[in-house]
Amino acid sequence: MSFKADADDSKETGTLADWLQHATHATILTGAGMSTESDIPDFRSKEGWWNRVDPRTVATPEALQNHYDLFHEFYAMRIKRIKSCTPHTGYNILADWEKNGLIQAISTQNVDGFHTRAGNEHVYELHGSLHQFRCAHCARPSSEKQFLNKENCQHCGGHLRPGVVLFGETLPEDSWKASLAHIRRSDLVIVIGTSLKVYPASELPNMTEGKTVYINAEVDHPNTRFDLVIKGKAGEVLQQVNAFVTST
Repeated sequence: MSFKADADDSKETGTLADWLQHATHATILTGAGMSTESDIPDFRSKEGWWNRVDPRTVATPEALQNHYDLFHEFYAMRIKRIKSCTPHTGYNILADWEKNGLIQAISTQNVDGFHTRAGNEHVYELHGSLHQFRCAHCARPSSEKQFLNKENCQHCGGHLRPGVVLFGETLPEDSWKASLAHIRRSDLVIVIGTSLKVYPASELPNMTEGKTVYINAEVDHPNTRFDLVIKGKAGEVLQQVNAFVTST
């Protein structure tokens, strides 16, 4: 049986804090909503990327091959946006929780690298990274500067691309296997800031026998898939949960 609460409901954030402190293995799964408080747009909200741009025109292998100018423009814009932003307090809280042994791993659909930047060490990037670059043809590594300058591969002359997973591409095998192993081992899984509409990451919360928690700014209907649903911004909810954690 699941129950839903707003972020300002101290009873429910206190419940999450209690679950967290008593968990033996806790895993976090984050999505784009984790970064909106750092001024990075998500994808499916009213202000999201996909309400501005059709993903089929910019985030597919076909776009990379047939419309490279548009592909490059979109990802160069995202890279520059990330460089101007910093991880918010919620990221720092998750880093502290890992250091203090409260959580054991973070699996993320985000490509901004903010979890690592904030100090988390056990981070598994399911959709790749905007901080890695390679040739789309020969797969040899390149640099951010070469990509932003729209240079061609120095080895084969092919187009350069960021190391993100495009629509229709498979997830990085190592990150997927590690995420699945942590989820299956967990007695607590906390899902933060994702619509859970992108397969196969959306299936991860179903792979645990432990308690599950869903935190998101948009919760349109009761979700019986989770043991606890909290409506609120990621950073705000994490600060409230952390206040209980640090006071006990």
